[in-house]
Amino acid sequence: MSTVSDSLIDAAVALVPSMAGRRALLGLAGAPAAGKSTLAQRLVRGATQRLGVDSVGYVPMDGFHLSTAQLDRLGRRGRKGAPDTFDVHGYVHLLRRLRNVPQHPVYVPDFDRRLEEPVAAGLVVPPTARLVITEGNYLADDGEGWCEVRELLDALWYVDTPPRVREERLLRRHLRGGRTREQAREFIAASERPNAERVERSRANCTRVVYPVP
Repeated sequence: MSTVSDSLIDAAVALVPSMAGRRALLGLAGAPAAGKSTLAQRLVRGATQRLGVDSVGYVPMDGFHLSTAQLDRLGRRGRKGAPDTFDVHGYVHLLRRLRNVPQHPVYVPDFDRRLEEPVAAGLVVPPTARLVITEGNYLADDGEGWCEVRELLDALWYVDTPPRVREERLLRRHLRGGRTREQAREFIAASERPNAERVERSRANCTRVVYPVP
C-alpha cells in the first residue's frame, strides 16, 4: 500500500464515530474513469485491516444504473452514464437506510461491467459496519435528487485524475465491452466527456481533493 493511500486510510478511519451504534459514510466523487472504484476498494481493504472484519461496507453508485431495458424504454441508451440514467431516488433512500444503522444486513446493487448491467443484491453492508464507502460520478452534483446526497455523507472527497488518463481508460473499457475503436471514441465525445465536465463543475462541493495512485 502506498504512502498516499496510507494517509487516506488514516483520514477515512478517523471519520468513524467513537460512539457505539453509529457509522460514518464517506463519499468519493469524480469524473468517469477517475479511479473512484479502485480507490474505494483500497480504502475498504485498508480500513478493514484497521477496524476488523465486517467493519467496512462498499456501495457503488453504479449499482443504481437503470437497466438497458429501462434506458431503451426512456430513449436514453445513447446517453448512458448521464445523471438521468440512474435511479437517484433509490440511491438516496439506500444512503438513508445505511445512516440509520439497521440491525440487519443491507443488500445493495452492484454493477457488472462485462454485462453493462446492474446486479441486484450483489453486495451487502453488514450491521457491524462502522464505515461505509460509496463512490460515483454525481455525489457532489447540485441536480434534482443528487443534491440530497451530500447531507447524508460525513465527508465527500473529489478524486482528481487528468482528462487524458481518464479518456485512455474509458477507451480501453469500451473496447473490452465490445465497441469498435471508432464507436468508443464517438461515445466518449458525445457522452462521457460532457458528463465529466458536469462532474468537474461540482468539485467545489467536496470537502477534500485526492489524487489516486495508479
